[in-house]
Amino acid sequence: MSKNWQVLLGLVVVLALITAACGGSEGSANEELGEGGDEEGAGGEGGELSGSIEVDGSSTVAPLTDAIAEEYAVEQSNVTVNVGVSGTGGGFERFCAGETDISDASRPIKDEEAEICADAGVEYVELRVGTDALTMVTTPETDWVDCLTTEEVTKIFGEEDAATTWSEVNPEFPDEPLEVFAPGTDSGTYDFMVEDVLGLEGSRQDFNASEDDNIIAQGVIGTPGSWGFFGFAYFQESADQLKALEYDAGDGCVAPSVESAQDDSYQMTRPLFIYVQQEALERPEVEGFVTYYLDTVPSLIDEVGYIGVPDEDLEAAKSDLQEAIDG
Repeated sequence: MSKNWQVLLGLVVVLALITAACGGSEGSANEELGEGGDEEGAGGEGGELSGSIEVDGSSTVAPLTDAIAEEYAVEQSNVTVNVGVSGTGGGFERFCAGETDISDASRPIKDEEAEICADAGVEYVELRVGTDALTMVTTPETDWVDCLTTEEVTKIFGEEDAATTWSEVNPEFPDEPLEVFAPGTDSGTYDFMVEDVLGLEGSRQDFNASEDDNIIAQGVIGTPGSWGFFGFAYFQESADQLKALEYDAGDGCVAPSVESAQDDSYQMTRPLFIYVQQEALERPEVEGFVTYYLDTVPSLIDEVGYIGVPDEDLEAAKSDLQEAIDG
């Protein structure tokens, strides 16, 4: 064999070895990427979850759900929790239509709402997550009133002969105009005031309504001598600009507070809930978030401005959730 052919053959062998080496390396890299891709698709390293969770409903419960969602995002940054506010009733409408995974509620679901869910094939679990002291407010300069009886609240918010001046509420009050700011009829807070506190079927219609408690608070703040009501947390946010009124349900005046809500002496205390679709719990991100919610709510609820549930009620909620997860 000539020298030139020997050189050429040597080059061919070298090229073949290089090609084989590159091909082997590429195959190994693909295998490694493939393993990583499978792991990420299953949730990522360290059990990370991904997805989007839709929540709507009560403006009272929304700050609590928001706070827990923010904490959850620290642990599960690829899960987005969208929290809307359309009122408890509006939230149940979307929930029973299958548009949301979780419904925030400041009252239990009504029979007619549960029937709509059942007709639509929407199964759910009810979880109590907190307690609220519904708070009546006015402006600090309204110095003629510190406490209202059930009869006086009925004169303010009832549907018959609703007062337009404070003197119509109580002759000892001055003849000052009375403007009302309150949740709209889709709100669980409205339902609780009308049905549970006052025992009525409806209210006056000539009031400034909103499903957003922040708007109600700002309305009262900007209108001297006005009256309104919303969740305790919203009062605490603006306590320097509002005056909380005591409530006399027949046993004397009691101020809204954590203590009076816990010992049941304040008769405008109510439970707070989240409702979770059974089918949604089959998604890991929803199961993870709701489990985290119940585990975290005791440490966050005071910070948000509400009152925790008794330990036995929280344990019952966790048991109900586990039963729903197990199917």
